[in-house]
Amino acid sequence: MRTASHHAIFVSAFRYSIPVLLGYTAIGIGFGLVLVNRGYPWWLSLVMGVLMYAGAGQYIAIGLFAAGAGLWETCLVQFVINARHMAYGVSMLNRFRNTGIFRYYLIYALTDETFALLSSLPDPELSESENTGSFPASGADRGRFMFYTALLDQGYWLAGSVIGATAGSFIPFNLEGVGFALTALFIVLMIEQILRVRRAACFSVSAVLAILAVLLLPERVSMLAAMISAIILSAVIEAGKGGDKHRKTPDNGGLNIDASR
Repeated sequence: MRTASHHAIFVSAFRYSIPVLLGYTAIGIGFGLVLVNRGYPWWLSLVMGVLMYAGAGQYIAIGLFAAGAGLWETCLVQFVINARHMAYGVSMLNRFRNTGIFRYYLIYALTDETFALLSSLPDPELSESENTGSFPASGADRGRFMFYTALLDQGYWLAGSVIGATAGSFIPFNLEGVGFALTALFIVLMIEQILRVRRAACFSVSAVLAILAVLLLPERVSMLAAMISAIILSAVIEAGKGGDKHRKTPDNGGLNIDASR
C-alpha cells in the first residue's frame, strides 16, 4: 500500500480544489462587500468564516441582522436553510470512517462545495487495485487528503471574504447582482460533477425536482422537500443499476489526482 508525503498530498488536494478556489474567492469577495455595505466591520467576515462557515447561511444572516430579526428567528431560518447538510453527513459516514482525528474537522467543514469534491472521490471500499490511477487509495493518506481539501476550501472562503470586506471599507461598489454569485457557483459545480462522474440522471432528476418544488411548494419548505425527494429518487436510480461497479472497474470520469503527475 503506497504512502505519500504530506507535501505531495497537500499539492494533490490543492489541484483537486482549484474549482472551489475560483468560486469561493469570487463569492467570498461578494459576501465581504455585502457585509460592509450593511454597516458591519470588516473583521466580522473573518469571525463568521471561522465560526459559522456557511456561504448561503452567511449571506442570509447578514440580511436577517440588518432587518432586526431576533436570535430564535435567525436560528430557525439557519436550521431550515442548512438542513441539507444532515443528508450530506449521512451519505459521507462511510467515507469518513477511517479518517481518524480528521473526521471532526471534516464534519464541521462539509459545505456544499466540499461535499461535491469529497463525494466524487473513488469508493473507499474498493481495493487498491480497483482504484488504480486514483489517489489516494490507503486510509491514512485518504483521510489526510480529504482534510487538506476541506481546509483549503475554508481558506479560500476566508481569503475572499476578508478581501471583499477590506476593499468595501475603502472603495464604494455597486452591489447589484452580487447575490447571484453563490447560485452561479452551484451551477458550475453541478456541471463539473456531471462531467466527472458521468451520471447525468441523478443531476437531472434533482434539477427538475428543485424547479417543481419552487413552483408548487411554499418557499420555506421547497428546498428541504426537493432535497429529500432528489435523494430518494437518485438512490432508486442507482439501486436499479445493480452491482455494476463490482462487476467492472469503475469509471471515475477521468478523475486522476495522483501526486506524481
